[in-house]
Amino acid sequence: MKLETLRKRREFLRVRGGGRWATHAFVLEAKQRRPIDEDHQNSAANALKSCCGPRFGFTVTKRLGNAVVRNRIRRRLKAALQEVAMPAARNHFDYVLIARSAAQDMTFADLSGLVAKAFERVHQPASGRRRKRHKKPESNENTGQSGE
Repeated sequence: MKLETLRKRREFLRVRGGGRWATHAFVLEAKQRRPIDEDHQNSAANALKSCCGPRFGFTVTKRLGNAVVRNRIRRRLKAALQEVAMPAARNHFDYVLIARSAAQDMTFADLSGLVAKAFERVHQPASGRRRKRHKKPESNENTGQSGE
């Protein structure tokens, strides 16, 4: 099965506002697509492409290496995605995988396991997975009370 991919910068930027799950090998971002408004359709073919299954984007920066290294990382992520995450990916969602350097060196079995775990976790509500922040203690200066 061929992956439907994100191609335009605005599609990648829109996914930034959705759910995130980070591992040491990659960051997975996900966001649900809006339903297509019939007044704003360009053509029936574009509407059919964008309304159905999940779409995926891959980001591998030059910081990770030359073109050969970046393409190898991208191919490994795509293969792991097709093997593990396609059943877990939700329709009408866009996903972006942002590669990190560990994706190059880890075994494919480990990478596949991380992809599977990331797809389970990215759809969990944010309140269940965020750390609680501790409140700073209030000082007398801020409360308006004097020490006298």
